[in-house]
Amino acid sequence: MGALSHIRVLDLSRVLAGPWCAQNLADLGADVIKVERPGAGDDTRHWGPPFAKDAQGKDTEETAYFIAINRNKQSITVDISQPEGQEIIRKLAAESDIVIENYKVDQLKKYGLDYESLKKVKSDLIYCSITGFGQTGPYAHRPGYDFIVQGMGGFMSVTGEEHEFTGASPQKAGVAIADIFTGMYASTAILAAVVHRDRTGEGQYIDMALLDTQIAVMANVASAYLCSDEVPLRWGNASPTIVPYQTLPTADGWIIVAAGNNGQFKHFVTAGGEAHLADNPLYCENPLRVQHRKQLVPLLEEMTRKKTKAEWITLLETARVPCGPINNFKEVFENEQVKAREIELHVPHPTTGQMKLVASPMRLSKTPVELRMPPPTLGQHTDAILHERLKLDTQAIEQLRKKGII
Repeated sequence: MGALSHIRVLDLSRVLAGPWCAQNLADLGADVIKVERPGAGDDTRHWGPPFAKDAQGKDTEETAYFIAINRNKQSITVDISQPEGQEIIRKLAAESDIVIENYKVDQLKKYGLDYESLKKVKSDLIYCSITGFGQTGPYAHRPGYDFIVQGMGGFMSVTGEEHEFTGASPQKAGVAIADIFTGMYASTAILAAVVHRDRTGEGQYIDMALLDTQIAVMANVASAYLCSDEVPLRWGNASPTIVPYQTLPTADGWIIVAAGNNGQFKHFVTAGGEAHLADNPLYCENPLRVQHRKQLVPLLEEMTRKKTKAEWITLLETARVPCGPINNFKEVFENEQVKAREIELHVPHPTTGQMKLVASPMRLSKTPVELRMPPPTLGQHTDAILHERLKLDTQAIEQLRKKGII
């Protein structure tokens, strides 16, 4: 039994931030119903290629994007623009603990599915809204997209080639970090609200915004600006405050070296046959290395090019200097540590036969995460949920289907 096996979640969200939040709760044992549009479903069902392959190696309709964020959920299709569809949602909300939605501000109010409406049918309901800019402020009604928020929230201003590099430009992250972090913060906020409800009997409303989250996760970078009034710059793969803490070229690729103190720096250059650099008065202390990075880094690059990636990793691990390779995803999933931790999972699926998934990183000793269900096919559980939860008979369900409600 998962830690949240007593919790029911009604997931009205689409795309990434909301579904990521709901998947976290589902992984922890919550009973999650994902509500999708009849005939179309979540937008991410169509965001391919790539698609999962069946046993014969042919593409199925299951997109890699949807697969990544919707395991351990049941799918029901409901047209919430129709009164009968709205009534289905109200009845499901009445027996749920949590509702998650990421519609535009006030959009669900016209359907009677906003927090004020649903708390009338479930007084202790926990209702989490996820938007680009939150429920208040001059940008509240703007649509919010991860890429735009990465730019607005400062992330892209410090990401990309070093600011003095010719032709350098800001870059977004390789994954939708504003969405994912918002989903993570939303999960935490919801769990805090569950604890409060269990103590007091009170539900509450949670207002999550991508922009708020993006600024929050800038952490020490945002704090550096607030403390100094100096605008942080792009440093590429280097650190503004530690040298060397960056990528360095080798004879056959790149490695990461993270020498966080003077001892590690000395071990690094000694392993490379350049121990004299640690004794140089320009480089013997980290603040001096930061000050003289333009002179030091070319010397380090000349040193690291003399050996291969594998040779450097072996040398530096022996010398206890933090280091690592830059893996592609083939190398990621072939890595012995990744295999030992069983990060790649295989689960039976009605379309693909066997589906490959990435495991949840949450490891609990008493209530472990379980892969109970693969990502659902569109509307896979509609009939069962309407019959078991709402006590509708086969005839009533068929009438709803004929009307296009489900």
